This record gives sequence, structure tokens and C-alpha cells, in this order.
Amino acid sequence: MSALPDRHSGDYFELMPVALWEEDLSALKLIMAAWRREGIEDLEAYLAAHPDEVKRCAHSIKILRVNQSALDMLGAKTLAELTAHLAVIIRDDALAPYAQELLQIWRGQTRFTTTTMNYRLDGTRIDIRVNGRILPDETQSWSRVIVAIEDVSAQEDARRELEASELQARAMFNDSPVSLWFENFSLIKARLDELRHRGIVDFRTFIDVHPDFVEMCMLDIHVLDVNLHTLRLFQARDKADLLARLDEVFRDEMRGFFAEQLVALWDGRLRHEREVLNYRLDGEALNLILQFSVMPGHEKDWSKVLVSLTDITARKKAEAYLEYLGKHDVLTGLYNRSFYMDEVNRLERKGPFPVSVILIDLNGMKQVNDESGHAAGDAMLRRIGEILTQVVEKPGCAARIGGDEFVILLPGKSAPEAQAVLSDLARVTELNNQFHSTQTRLVLSVGMAVCKAGEKLEAAIQRADSAMYADKRAFYATAPELDRRSRI
Repeated sequence: MSALPDRHSGDYFELMPVALWEEDLSALKLIMAAWRREGIEDLEAYLAAHPDEVKRCAHSIKILRVNQSALDMLGAKTLAELTAHLAVIIRDDALAPYAQELLQIWRGQTRFTTTTMNYRLDGTRIDIRVNGRILPDETQSWSRVIVAIEDVSAQEDARRELEASELQARAMFNDSPVSLWFENFSLIKARLDELRHRGIVDFRTFIDVHPDFVEMCMLDIHVLDVNLHTLRLFQARDKADLLARLDEVFRDEMRGFFAEQLVALWDGRLRHEREVLNYRLDGEALNLILQFSVMPGHEKDWSKVLVSLTDITARKKAEAYLEYLGKHDVLTGLYNRSFYMDEVNRLERKGPFPVSVILIDLNGMKQVNDESGHAAGDAMLRRIGEILTQVVEKPGCAARIGGDEFVILLPGKSAPEAQAVLSDLARVTELNNQFHSTQTRLVLSVGMAVCKAGEKLEAAIQRADSAMYADKRAFYATAPELDRRSRI
């Protein structure tokens, strides 16, 4: 063992506020020399395969002395007490970091550093940063090494907490049940700032006049990351697949939605929400709630924004179906009486005139229901729905307004044009009867009237109704036995 330093340097060692250890690594030097003679070159792989060798190296170190700061750090009263409890202070979970220290010395470094953990004598874990140096006069023997140990538990706790927080945030991002996108909008921010610098005030008018500006901004979006739900939602194989095909996702109506988003950003709304329409990679439309937020700390450049997309496609389909039910007759697929009345009021106010009206009644419906059952009657009504769907083209409309009563409204159609529709109705009805030759024949009574400009539409409807009932009376007069197989 080398002679101790003189009294003055010893005082410095003892009085240093940092925990200091003076160690003798000469036994470690012999171990490493033996490894080199054995031809070991990749020490890292060797120690990974022989963890007991790390423990042997740790036990080979001889502690010459420690200062009071070191004793206080580990809760020991004397060097003897400290060395007697080294197995408590340095445990197995410290060996892996210690292996890194060995690798530095193996490579010829006379200075080494590592971060590891020790345990106080009361069992409390402390994180430490080790900085060691083989003294210049002892580089051949390694018999005197000064090691400074710093308690970095607070920093390490903060680091672990930060890592745990980041892992939790990453897990929340990846496993979120909504589609999440991290995007960079800094180029868009620069474009908007440039417009303000040029004196543009009315941004909405600007993009109306320069629609290409919206297109350029869409191309300026840089997608930083997406979560797993996004890949599932858009049916992408992986992130690369999705990012390579963004033009298939954001297209058509998305330009209008994005223009409104730009207006919101121009107005300073860095957090906003709206409904948008995107497309899956298989072409299926997706109705989505888009929530946009510039991340805290990025308000100056918009370099990181979070976009969340909530799929409301099923809800929109349900709403559309409910809206459909509010306007349509489920059995025939035609418009219902409620829509018909609204359309009459609309045409009464706005036209266009003339408006032709055709009223239709199915003859013999009651007898079919009585003799063959309501299922047979419903089948006949569905057939009428099929016929009127083929015959009536927009802007005309056909509606079921009663049990077996139907109406056709033909805005902007004159009497000759309405007569052509009646001819089509007779022709398609006959074709339908031929196709359903084994079922009851459809026999319709019809009446037509034309409402000219300045006339009340209700009056024309009453005339058409009267004409339809006249046609029905004429039919029953020729077929008192209700045989309806020979006439439309």
C-alpha cells in the first residue's frame, strides 16, 4: 500500500464536500492482464456471457480510505463498518453499470465515469455518479485511484419520472381509441404571416380569389406521426403506406373544410373543431370530427400541432337514415305525405311554373288484402314504388300520400310533358305486369291537371283528384265484378 499523502493534502481529502474514495485496483490490473493473455478481445461480450467475472472484479478492489462525506452518504460511522458492509452497499443491480466502468479501464482510459446505484446501510437506494482517475504516478500499478461519488438521486428520480411520463404519453398516443396526428404547420404559419406583411386583411376573400393558396397550404402540412388507431381507421398497412397515399385521404370536399380551418387560424383560433370528410384507402368516405390544437410551447411557429379525428360515420348514416324516414315511405321507397305537403308549399312559393300534378290510385286494393292478405297488398305497393321510381325524373317527385294513393309533382312541366309521363307510366306498368305475370295485375286510376303561374297549386291538385276519381268510376262501371286484369 502506498504511503498516505502529507497532512495538508490529507486535510483536503478529508474536508472535500464530495464523497471521495481512495482505492487500490492492482488486483483488477492482474485480472485484466490474464484476460489479455487468454486472447479476450471483445470484453463487453465476454462480461455479458460471464457475469460472475464482473462480481469478481468488484470484489478485487481494495478500499484504502474514504472521507467523511463518503461515510455520511452511505450512513457508515467508520471505514471498517463501510468495508464490512460492501455486500449491502454494492448489490447485483449495480454490476451492469460497473461493467461499463471496467470497459473504460480495459481500453486504457485513466479516467472513467459511470452512473450506477448503491445502497445506504439502512437499505435506502441512492443513485450515484462515479468519476474516477488513476493517479499519474500509479498508471503502471493502479495501486492508487481516486474516485469521487456524487449523489444524483434527485436528478435520476426526475429523469425516471420524465421517462415514465413520456412512455405514458406515448402509450396514450398509440393506444388512443381516436385517430391522432402530430403535424408541423410551420410552413403554413409562414405563408399566413407573409400575407399579413403584404397588407392582406380580408383573408376569406383572398382565398376565394386565390383558391390555389389553399392547395399550396395543404401540401405544406408535414405529418410527424400518427397512432395505431389512425392506421386501422384508414386501413393502412403501416405509417409509410398511409403517408405515401395522403392524397387519397384528403381529397374532394376536404379542400373546403381545410379552407375553413385556415380561416380559423388566420383569426387566431389555435384550437378549433369541425366536421370533415376524409376517405379510407379503399375509397370509403369517413365522416369525422376534427379537433385541432397547436401544442403548448409551439404557438409562435406552429411546428407541432395535435389533430384528433373521431369517426362519426355510423352516426351520420343513422342521422341520414332518420332524415330519410322523415321524408320517405319505407314500404315503397317513395316520398311520404309529409314531404309532399312541404313540397307543395315550396312550389306554391317558388315554382317553377307551370306545375303538373298526377294523382294515382290503385284499384282493387281492399279485395287483394281481404282475399290474399296484407303481404300481397304490400307487394303490389312496392311494385308501384318501383314503377314510379323509373318513370319520374328530377326535379319531379313521386310520393305515397295514402294507403293506395300516390301523387307525381312535375315542376316546370306543361300539359304535353305531363302527358308523356302518363304514357311512360302506362308502358312501365304493363311491363311490370308482364314480369309479375303470376301475381295480381296492377290497375291504376289516374288524373292529371296543370297549375299555371298565378294559380293556386291546391286548385290544380283538386282538379287532378277529380279526374282520377272520374277514371276510377269509369273503371268500375266497366268491371263491376272487379276483374282488373285487362286495363291500366
